[in-house]
Amino acid sequence: MPLISFRLPMVAALAAGIAMLSGCDRETRAPAQPQSSASAAAAEPGASEAFAGKIDRSHAGSVLPKAMVTDAKGAKLNIESLAGKAVLINLWATWCAPCVKELPTLNELAARHAGRLAVVTVSQDMAPSDPAQPDKISAMMTGRHYDHLPAWRDPDNTLAFFYNSGELPTSVLYDAHGHEVWRMVGAHDWAAPDSAALIAPALN
Repeated sequence: MPLISFRLPMVAALAAGIAMLSGCDRETRAPAQPQSSASAAAAEPGASEAFAGKIDRSHAGSVLPKAMVTDAKGAKLNIESLAGKAVLINLWATWCAPCVKELPTLNELAARHAGRLAVVTVSQDMAPSDPAQPDKISAMMTGRHYDHLPAWRDPDNTLAFFYNSGELPTSVLYDAHGHEVWRMVGAHDWAAPDSAALIAPALN
């Protein structure tokens, strides 16, 4: 079965069509569509169809973005403040099936590298219009016991616009100096053997 891309198109009619095909609700504002990076991106060897993320090293050396994310309780995180340790930023959404499939493997990765690698999961779900509505992001993390993953939210899709990916999930690895190592568009099995080699450049 071919991998279905969860793109964030600008045209509402097209978004509705994709939502019907994929069974996903369109809940986020669309960032700019990504430019082709065919020469820089390549499928990781051994990746299954369900986990067919592509590595892009064309942005290597870029610094951490100036962005602020929040959680359901109002706590804030300045992304720039993460400089000083290796960081993996993961953009996802509750309506994105590959994102949700990837989460347990990200939780394992965070547990395996606790203290050495900060795995920062940032939801691109829009904030609920009803303030009394339970926070589904935190509920998912808690209900599925993803104890090593934060429930950060980015309702304005600041990071999606910054990375100009246009596709979820997107993961971006930074070294301890706050410099980008690579970014991955699409889901990856972070419990797979090749994950250690992928993360190693940021930990050295």
